[in-house]
Amino acid sequence: MGTHVVRIWIPDRPGALGAVASRIGAVRGDLIAIDILERGAGLAIDELVVTLPDDDLLPLLVREVGEVEGVAVEDVRAVVGGLPDPRLAALETAALLAEERTPEGVLDALVGHAAAGFEAAWAAVVAAGGPVLHAAIGSTPPPAWIAAFVAGIGARGDGPEDLAWAPLERAGFMLVLGRPGRPIRSRERLQLAALARIADVRWAELSRLTSLRLHPTLAL
Repeated sequence: MGTHVVRIWIPDRPGALGAVASRIGAVRGDLIAIDILERGAGLAIDELVVTLPDDDLLPLLVREVGEVEGVAVEDVRAVVGGLPDPRLAALETAALLAEERTPEGVLDALVGHAAAGFEAAWAAVVAAGGPVLHAAIGSTPPPAWIAAFVAGIGARGDGPEDLAWAPLERAGFMLVLGRPGRPIRSRERLQLAALARIADVRWAELSRLTSLRLHPTLAL
C-alpha cells in the first residue's frame, strides 16, 4: 500500500470535496487526511493524503480527481516514512529552537528544520541590509542574489511562488527558502513567519546572555 499527498485546486463550495472523495473511493483509494493551504476567489488549495492498494493506480487517481468539475491537480508526491503532520512538525521545530543554547545554533536549527519541514531545496538566513550569510543549508543561491531578492521584496511586497521569506526583526536578518516546482502557499508562509519569530526571540535572548558573559558590566 502506498501513501501520496495530492495537492488540488478545488471550488470552495459545498459538495466539491465530497465529489473528489467519491472519485478517490472509485479507484479503491482511502482519503485519510485533508490540509487546507489557501482559500480565496471562490477556490481552495487543499492537500489530500491518500492511500492506494497499488501504486499503479496513481495515474488513474489523478485522472479521476481531475475530471471533477472545477478541480485541478497541482502536485502529487509520495510519502516517505510516517504520515505528514504539518502542525505537529511546526510545534516540534519550535521546541527545538527553544532548546538551542547559542545564537549560531538557533540559526542553524532554523534553516535545517525549515528546509525539512517545508520540503525546500535550500534555506538561508541573510543579513537584512547586505549579502552576509549567517546560516544556510542546501544549494543556496549566492548571498548577493539573496540580499538583492530581500531588498526587492521589501520594496514591492511580493515575489515568486516558489520562494518564501520571513524577517527576524530583532536580529536584523531575513530567512529565505526555495522550493522549486511546488508553490509555497499562504498557510505555509504564515507558519514560516511564526517559526522565524520564535527563532528571533530565542536568538536575541541568547545573544544578550552571551554579551553579559563576555562583558559583565553590561548588567549594571
